Amino acid sequence: MRWSQYFAQLSVCATVLFVPFAAQAASEDDPWESVNRPIFTFNDTVDTYALKPIAQGYQFITPQFVQDGVHNFFRNIGDVGNLANNVLQLKPHNAGVDTARLLVNTTFGVLGFVDVGTRMGLQRSDEDFGQTLGYWGVGSGPYVMLPLLGPSTLRDAPSKYVDSYTSPYRYMNDIDWRNSVFGLNLVDTRASLLDSEKLITGDKYTFIRNAYLQNREFKVKDGKVVDDF
Repeated sequence: MRWSQYFAQLSVCATVLFVPFAAQAASEDDPWESVNRPIFTFNDTVDTYALKPIAQGYQFITPQFVQDGVHNFFRNIGDVGNLANNVLQLKPHNAGVDTARLLVNTTFGVLGFVDVGTRMGLQRSDEDFGQTLGYWGVGSGPYVMLPLLGPSTLRDAPSKYVDSYTSPYRYMNDIDWRNSVFGLNLVDTRASLLDSEKLITGDKYTFIRNAYLQNREFKVKDGKVVDDF
C-alpha cells in the first residue's frame, strides 16, 4: 500500500526507478530548500541506521519466493487505491482492469500472494489522489520534504491522508496486528528498492528532488511529457 512509500526513503527510491538521471537543480520548484534539507538529512539518517539494515536482514534471511508472495500481497491491496483514483479520473478502462486484477488475484492468486492478473495481461496501474488532483488541473505547488514520510509537494502531501482511506490500516481495530502488517509492508517495500540506490549520483538531496518532481509529472500526465534531457 501507499503508506509504505511515504515512510523514510521508500518513496525516494521508488522515484529513482522511473527517472535514472536527474536534471539540473530546479530551485524555482523548491523555495523552502533551507527547511527541506535538514528534514531530508533527518530522514536519511533514520533510513541509514534503522530501516535499511532491517530491510537488508529481511532480504538476507527470507527466501525469494516468500518475498515475492509478500510483495504481491501488498500490491494487491494497493490496487484498491488504484481503482478508486482511476474512477475519480474517469478512466473506465483502467478501472475495469483494476477490478479484474482484484478479483483474479484475491481468488485464484490466494489473497494476492500470486500475481495471476499480470500473467493474464492485466497490467497494474499506479495512481494516487495527488495524481487525481493533478489530472484535474491542480498544480503541484512547491516541493516539500516531510519528516519520515519523504519527498512530496504542497498538492501531494495532504493527498496522502485521502489515500489512507483506501488502505487497510484505518479499518484494523487490533493495534498489534495492524502494526505488524504495516511493519511487514514497510520492510518489504524498502527491501525491494535496495538495488535502486546505486542510481543516485551527485548531491543526493538535489537528485532525489528532481527525480521525484519529474516522476510525479510523468505519472500525472500518464507519460505524455517532453523529454528535455
